[in-house]
Amino acid sequence: MNISQAARRTGLPAKTIRYYEEIGLVAPRRDANAYRAFSESDLHKLAFLGRARALGFSIGDCRSLMALYDDKNRASADVRRIAQQHLASIEEKIVQLQSMHETLTRLVGACAGDTRPDCPILDDLAAPPGSG
Repeated sequence: MNISQAARRTGLPAKTIRYYEEIGLVAPRRDANAYRAFSESDLHKLAFLGRARALGFSIGDCRSLMALYDDKNRASADVRRIAQQHLASIEEKIVQLQSMHETLTRLVGACAGDTRPDCPILDDLAAPPGSG
């Protein structure tokens, strides 16, 4: 199957599939005319990558997870470790986003939003780091 068919079947853009091939995550065979020929196994790998990326795993993590998936002697602890590290990163980002939300909520609430030039939002953005 060609790249456009693979893109339709996996829901990934052809550009993404080409990128995954370029960085060695998938290696479809080439027909005599040098066109990519994707197998069911390639589609499975692409779907795996699409799902992992949708969950926010990095390319490096995806590479490790695929290697572990292919390794029938893997330890599930290795997979769990990667997922736990990613989960911790997500939780850290959530804390940062909550802090940003609180700050912006406070600033928006403090801004009159009228015709006067006074603006606590701009004042806060212009303040030196650590002064707010």
